[in-house]
Amino acid sequence: MSEPADTAAVPTDRTRVRRIPELGAYDRPTIDAILDAGIVAHLGFVHEGQPFVIPTLHSRIGDVLYVHGSAASRTLKSVAEGLRVCVTVTLLDGIVLARSIFEHSIDYRSVVVLGAARLIDDPEEKLAALHAFSEQVLPGRWDDCRPPSDQELKATSILALPLTEASAKISAGPPEDAESPDGALDVWAGNIPLVVTAKAPVPDPALRAGIPVPPYAAEYHRPGLTD
Repeated sequence: MSEPADTAAVPTDRTRVRRIPELGAYDRPTIDAILDAGIVAHLGFVHEGQPFVIPTLHSRIGDVLYVHGSAASRTLKSVAEGLRVCVTVTLLDGIVLARSIFEHSIDYRSVVVLGAARLIDDPEEKLAALHAFSEQVLPGRWDDCRPPSDQELKATSILALPLTEASAKISAGPPEDAESPDGALDVWAGNIPLVVTAKAPVPDPALRAGIPVPPYAAEYHRPGLTD
């Protein structure tokens, strides 16, 4: 599997950020960091004239983005027939409170990936993608669990999308109305940072006695989301 590109990509007409273009980023390290920090992606496509946007798991291995689904899913079947897709990942970092309602905003990091996805048939690539999904959500969990059976692999569909047409958009910082006439208003303005915080693990009521909580669950931490 290829290593990710290090150089900035040239945006295409479809991926170029047009609204507030200065927030756009096209270099792979920025794009990869956002994809790797996210837990949920949204897969968009049009089937028989009807738009669909489906939440799904995702993972990245080198220059390929994988999305997960069921072999019986209409989504995966439709996309596997050659439909072009749009995959988005968004990280919410905070709320921006301005002095006027119009200037309120959010701090966020997002990535949009466009292209034609392919259905993974090779068992080894499918297993590697499933391992990447597990590590994306909870690093270390894969080695503790029973691996997928052949039947389970057949029941799982995975799509691969090359990261050749992607862009990031990042919004961060204070409200932008301090230099406007609204700056003189007696209204509090600033940011409310938001982070993902894991609570204490809750054991399965049917858990056999004597099985301790593994460190990766007890000390769960997501770089890029909890910092």
